Amino acid sequence: MVVPTYDALRVVGLISGTSIDGIDVAAAELHVEGDLVELVPLGHRELEYPEELRTDLLAALPPKPCSAAMLTQLDTRVGQAFAEAARIGVNRLAGGHAHVVASLGQTVYHWVENGVAYGTLQLGQPAWIAERTGLPVVADFRVRDIAAGGHGAPLASTLDTLWLRELAESNGHAVAGLNIGGIANVTVVEPGGETLAFDTGPGNALLDIAATEMTGGDLRCDVDGALASRGVARLDLLERLLRDTYYEQPAPKSTGKEHFHADYLLAAMAGLPELSGEDLLATLTELTATTIAEECMRYSVKTVVASGGGVQNPALMGALVKNLPGTTIKTSDELGVPSVAKEAYLTALLGWLTWTGQPANLPSATGATGFRLLGSITPGDGPLLLPTPLSETVTRLRVSGDTAERVGESNAPS
Repeated sequence: MVVPTYDALRVVGLISGTSIDGIDVAAAELHVEGDLVELVPLGHRELEYPEELRTDLLAALPPKPCSAAMLTQLDTRVGQAFAEAARIGVNRLAGGHAHVVASLGQTVYHWVENGVAYGTLQLGQPAWIAERTGLPVVADFRVRDIAAGGHGAPLASTLDTLWLRELAESNGHAVAGLNIGGIANVTVVEPGGETLAFDTGPGNALLDIAATEMTGGDLRCDVDGALASRGVARLDLLERLLRDTYYEQPAPKSTGKEHFHADYLLAAMAGLPELSGEDLLATLTELTATTIAEECMRYSVKTVVASGGGVQNPALMGALVKNLPGTTIKTSDELGVPSVAKEAYLTALLGWLTWTGQPANLPSATGATGFRLLGSITPGDGPLLLPTPLSETVTRLRVSGDTAERVGESNAPS
């Protein structure tokens, strides 16, 4: 048997974000040159969950009750959906050949008390992925970091630090990698300094709840920010929301939908004069933009590289520009990483790091006591043969390749 090397490894990355819209899948080829890893995007897809599965996942989120039976069923059903996404990733994006699949799964609970993370749960049993593809699967990345005293999040800090370090050094000022999903997070990369990363608070989580309620379920989100654009932010509600003690906590810190949920929003609105759905959405848009901007200003960030579903919302991006005067705001697309697929490419990178024996967490970002190899590996069809660990620590990431030509692949039929 031939032991694989770490040159030109093809990895398929899978994740479903906190918005629970579906599964993001991306394929990448990764090469290493000394301390530099080159990531060549091969294409990405966004696959919607079956409506019944999405409904059941949302019904299992806190503060709603959830049984062991329900979790077991969801773990299997999500695993099967991820397995199909991985099959598409291998066959349609990676040209029918990949070495390993990496899965960040579907987060349903992130256990944090008094600023300390004690556990986290991602559904999507990797055995289904291994069975469907025949490939080894690296999954369950967050728990080891939590066991080491960290938050297990935001793991985007690993990609952002490797990728944006040279930009921060060339610009001579702090650069922030921003992801606006259900929860928003930032990675602050200082030129020549340590990285700091944390969840800033709700990204789209409360916005999606309000849009769904306002439209009677016809919309899952405020498409193009159209509803918020017709409203006016209500300062009484905004000021009440900004009093949340989460924003006062020092980094590193993490949060999730177990904190920012429908009952949370109802409690914040209690006793206030009635407001329209449009005004509510305008207020929540301002909340997301304000909490992101305040953290960027706190760390003297002069350039923001944004990604995630929130980038598709002009009202939110406009509010962010308004709250960050004098700051350059780019999307990750401008630097070669599709904003809608960045977390899937992140997952591929995390899988590659584990596969090649490299720590995949950043202690200054997550709060862990040290660097750790992350994840658990489920073997594929054959014996598990890992490459010889890299002898040099990777410190930089370069994104290469003509991604513009590959975007069309993201819509290829399955």
